[in-house]
Amino acid sequence: MDSARTKKSFIDRFLTFIEVVGNKIPDPLMLFVYLTLILIVLSAILSWLGVTVVNPQDPTAYVEAFNLLSSEGIAHIFSSMVSNFMGFMPFGQVITVMIGIGVLEQTGLLSVALKKLVLSVPKGAITATLVLAAILSNIATDAGYVVIIPLGAILFKSMGRHPIAGLAAAFAGVATSFSANLIVTPLDVILASITQEAVNAVDPTYTVSILGNYYFMVASTIVLVVLITLMTEKFIEPRLGTYNPKDGVDVEENDSPDELEDITPTEKKALRMAGLSMLATAALLSLLIVPSWGPLRGDGRIVQAPFFTHLVPVLVVLFMVPGVVYGKITGDIKGSADVSKHINTTMASMAAFIGLSFAASQFVNLFNVSNLGTIMSVSLSNFLQNIGFTGGLFLIAFMLLTAFVNMFILAAAAQWMIFAPIFVPIMMQMGYTPEFIQLAFRVGDSPTNSISPVMAYFVLILITMQKYDKKAGIGSLVSLMVPFTIAIFIVWSLLLFLWMFLDLPIGPGIGIFM
Repeated sequence: MDSARTKKSFIDRFLTFIEVVGNKIPDPLMLFVYLTLILIVLSAILSWLGVTVVNPQDPTAYVEAFNLLSSEGIAHIFSSMVSNFMGFMPFGQVITVMIGIGVLEQTGLLSVALKKLVLSVPKGAITATLVLAAILSNIATDAGYVVIIPLGAILFKSMGRHPIAGLAAAFAGVATSFSANLIVTPLDVILASITQEAVNAVDPTYTVSILGNYYFMVASTIVLVVLITLMTEKFIEPRLGTYNPKDGVDVEENDSPDELEDITPTEKKALRMAGLSMLATAALLSLLIVPSWGPLRGDGRIVQAPFFTHLVPVLVVLFMVPGVVYGKITGDIKGSADVSKHINTTMASMAAFIGLSFAASQFVNLFNVSNLGTIMSVSLSNFLQNIGFTGGLFLIAFMLLTAFVNMFILAAAAQWMIFAPIFVPIMMQMGYTPEFIQLAFRVGDSPTNSISPVMAYFVLILITMQKYDKKAGIGSLVSLMVPFTIAIFIVWSLLLFLWMFLDLPIGPGIGIFM
């Protein structure tokens, strides 16, 4: 009893700590405003102190802090504000790719496709399929949280299994495995764009590939599906025991199994035609690069071809066409105005990202202009080398730091915008490629998503859990997900180090080391 109370007390203190600290952290937009103000003052102080470091690109030269409070600095702040925003790579890339994703999601194609995937497999493969669908749902903004997690609970209950186990498996797939996927997602575009901004300050000639993490993420998806499935069936379900409908918030409702409605004949037809249209679109797009005369083939080096270096427009077409076809057959799209409506709805949901991009673009530009990035990276790199804290030890510490900070700054883009200007130059000096540095961040970032009560969907998931256990609280949900967080962080990190040991490519034409 004492140990149980101690364990519960620790969880309570842990959750209280996260909530208190998380609630004190400003909104991401304002966070960048405050960071920019701090940066301006810090640049003036370091300039007045005459702080300099050896230029890593030219050992005979020195880099000194540029005073952003000087006449030239203030002039730069005002004169570059608009160009900073309009030239901020993540802004244009993400807004563009979301045009295609928006049509795919707003017409209902993505949700129906995921539901069909889960309902079309044998019972023995249902857990693995649910987890795979949860991971694939990360292509959209909220399909996983709103559709897949409640579906997981209903699905398990309809099969006589514990519904909370289904909820946990889906939640682990959606949140704890957030970066993994079998296809290129908006997150690949966002992070690669942010990484490119950080690399530009070190090596403007280097181009960060959107597909730079693709091979590793495909392998990660397979590994995580197996891991989450085994944990759900061998650990979580036995721990939960037999489900008692009387534990739910509504005994009468929970006495009868939840109904799982199959998709309608119209949706089946639309889904089939959307799939065929995607295949046809992919075949047509391949003509841009596969033939020797392909206009996006470039000089023949496929990986460096314009097709891959400018992949975002390709993704827009590949996602939009099946979305439009699906909408036309289901009646959701009756004319071009309906396509515009879906795009406008998606753009409205991007308002927060637009504001964040404006604030972040000012911070990133001023950070580079002030030379604080170079000063910090060179100084910290020299310090780490002097104490022998490099290589694998530094990589582990970096991922642990990412996982910890992620519990308070859940937006991967916002966190990477802060981390990238500092850690990308440092780790490039250690010999890592920018894509691998970004990959290490992703492995550290995702596992703690599901144990942070400050996550936007946390309350929604808790309410779903309480449908099947009226006594469930925040601690119940966190304690349910902690085993997934720990296991996924360990296994995913081991996969990363195995990849390093074998020196495998992490994406087309992208290795681990420079």
